[in-house]
Amino acid sequence: MEHLTTWINHYGYEVLLVALMLELLALPLPGEAVMSYAGLLVYQGKLNWILSILAAFSGTAIGITLSYWIGFKLGTPFFHKYGHYVHLGPERLEKVSRWFSRYGNKLLVIAYFIPGIRHFTGYFSGINRLPFRTFALYAYTGAFIWTATFITLGKVLGPQWEHFHGVIKKYLIIAGIVAAVAIVLYLVYKNNKEQIKETLTETLSRLVDTFHSLGRVRFLVTAVLVIGVFLFIAMISLIQDLLANEFRQFDEVVSILVPLFFTPGWISFSYLASLPVLISFGVLSLVGIFLMGKNRRVETFFLFFVFLGAEFFEEALRRIFHRSPPLVSHTKPLSYTFPSEYTLMATVVYGFTAFLLFRHLKSRVGKLFVSISFFLVLVLIGISRLYIRVEYPSDVVAGYVFGGVWLSLNIVLLEINRLLHKVRDVHS
Repeated sequence: MEHLTTWINHYGYEVLLVALMLELLALPLPGEAVMSYAGLLVYQGKLNWILSILAAFSGTAIGITLSYWIGFKLGTPFFHKYGHYVHLGPERLEKVSRWFSRYGNKLLVIAYFIPGIRHFTGYFSGINRLPFRTFALYAYTGAFIWTATFITLGKVLGPQWEHFHGVIKKYLIIAGIVAAVAIVLYLVYKNNKEQIKETLTETLSRLVDTFHSLGRVRFLVTAVLVIGVFLFIAMISLIQDLLANEFRQFDEVVSILVPLFFTPGWISFSYLASLPVLISFGVLSLVGIFLMGKNRRVETFFLFFVFLGAEFFEEALRRIFHRSPPLVSHTKPLSYTFPSEYTLMATVVYGFTAFLLFRHLKSRVGKLFVSISFFLVLVLIGISRLYIRVEYPSDVVAGYVFGGVWLSLNIVLLEINRLLHKVRDVHS
């Protein structure tokens, strides 16, 4: 890396292009570190930001295109004969080829962020005769995102690049793996939709004999239940990390990045999670329940139970974990911050209201609008809390997760209660 940085200092764009091209041909070069260092030179005014991205993108595009045509021309026979030298014997090659031919084109976009994967995606695309237009669309899109991300990070971090490069790279790798798993799960669902639906229906029927009466909300409730399980697992993981004091690096990195990407104007969105706004939203939800005219008593009960219960829930959690805020004021009483009261309550209040609207609205456009609005509001609140720095970034994330667990649990209980009332009315 020392030799590369010396060459970049002297030859800049040319070294950036060649280094990225060679890495995508599977040579052991630290492409991400090279791009981040180029970003540092952009910060210092020695390189141009746009030209650096274009040079890195060009090198990446050339490298992965060459590897595609190498795989395309040499094909499977070559790797069957010589693949064992690089741990790609016939059996493994066939397994990877089947998997890649099924999911590879979608994963090309994010494969760059996963070391050991990006170096072979071009070869496997060629071996599996992926149409070049399809390959180019996904591969070049991913190349631009990858190169722009690391060069921009180097530019934004500036002198702090070397200190935080490894940590940020780790989180980007994790994000890439999570995104890859999410894409694979989606494609598995898409290709086995009917079978999965049958399995879910059969499972639901076994759990609750009357579950068939859910009709069109069956999938929605099932999705909420599955999300709740994943959030519960995440909640346990967050608690373990807090007790093991493993949030330090994450909190430090996010606290530095947020002010670099956002302006003080984002602070105003914190009012979306203030008590007056949440109470007003709760009143509007209550009015909506009576206007909809369906299961008023049950929904009203759960509205109060979910909102008030969330308040006791977050208060108890913060008293249990006793995490002090980043900045302790000597003039104000100490208020613990794990999980964030603001993001937890916002998740519960806005989430429960969004669920009621989503459940009763018949328009797909309306449902889409409600879903996007819900996630947008939560993101704005989270960014504002991060910018204020009165809570740790891990507190904000924990607020989302803990609030999501409480919300999903109560939505499932609401629907079961609704079912019981319906069955009771039928029998009476």
